Amino acid sequence: MISKKFKRIFAGVLSAAMLATCGLAALPAKQVHAASKNSDKIVIYSNADDEAVTSIKKTLDENGYKGQYIFQTYGTNELGPKLIAEGKDIEADMVTMSSYYLDSAQKKNNMFVKLGFKREPLQKYPNYYAPFLANQGAILMNTKVMKEKNLPTPKSVADLAKPVYKGQLSVVDIKGSSTAWLMVQSLLDNYGTKKTKTILKGIYKNAGENLEQSGSGPIKKVRAGEVALGFGLRHQAVADKNNGLPVDYVDPTEGNYTLTESLAVVKHSDKKKVAKAKKMVQTIIQKGRPDLQKTYPMPIYKGEQEDANGSKNSKVYPKKLTVNLLKQHIKLSESCKTK
Repeated sequence: MISKKFKRIFAGVLSAAMLATCGLAALPAKQVHAASKNSDKIVIYSNADDEAVTSIKKTLDENGYKGQYIFQTYGTNELGPKLIAEGKDIEADMVTMSSYYLDSAQKKNNMFVKLGFKREPLQKYPNYYAPFLANQGAILMNTKVMKEKNLPTPKSVADLAKPVYKGQLSVVDIKGSSTAWLMVQSLLDNYGTKKTKTILKGIYKNAGENLEQSGSGPIKKVRAGEVALGFGLRHQAVADKNNGLPVDYVDPTEGNYTLTESLAVVKHSDKKKVAKAKKMVQTIIQKGRPDLQKTYPMPIYKGEQEDANGSKNSKVYPKKLTVNLLKQHIKLSESCKTK
């Protein structure tokens, strides 16, 4: 299965699968409010991949919540500003979102409740959200095209700036998708600002018109053989390789940098719905993680094991990830584009 990560356009209608789950007809976005008003259904807003959404629904349905929620998906760049702008007035009772956006929304709006159930994460996280998956970046390759073009296999992200890859590279624009942030973080952490700018200029020159706005853009072009190389989400290349496609991946020497996505419950006045949403979050974390790890293998909680496909060089950016830091890195990226 192929992810549509980070650039999902708000469909405005509920999917057929959701209809079966929720018992609602397909509704334009503006009618979701009416459908959920005076209802005990929990409204869930999410920026998650198809695979993650499927896993969350499966966990909820198998644990007594079938027909008790409405699931609405957004792109990261849509849901993030919505959280910041609307705060506690947002219609969603629960959100699944990139953790750095939840941090920034909480700081600005104090909009999430304490979850209040026992968790044992491997890293320290705030008490108002629970991480449910971790995305990692990697170099993507079409092995058939690499052979046809007689291209050397890159070992690092910095290698992607070498002129030999000109016209054979697809990467993501950090303005369009957080997937690109994984690449920019790896460069800044390993090489510093000055050298990162030099490398990024080379990468963007090599990518040319293959600078994508969607996080899934590079894997689609690599899979189709339109380019030989890309930088994108690691688990997508793992899935393609396991499915027998001519796709492989390289874990770059700089490391596989990580972005987590988390679950949070909004501070609404309906205490019963808040309590129900908190129970649903607890269910997803405590019952759903094994299924989520089939797609996103990186361990998050104590006792979890990474399978053979897992990265051996996982890294986290040393500075706290925030919306403001993202804006700084977008500005740096923009300065590296050919005018």
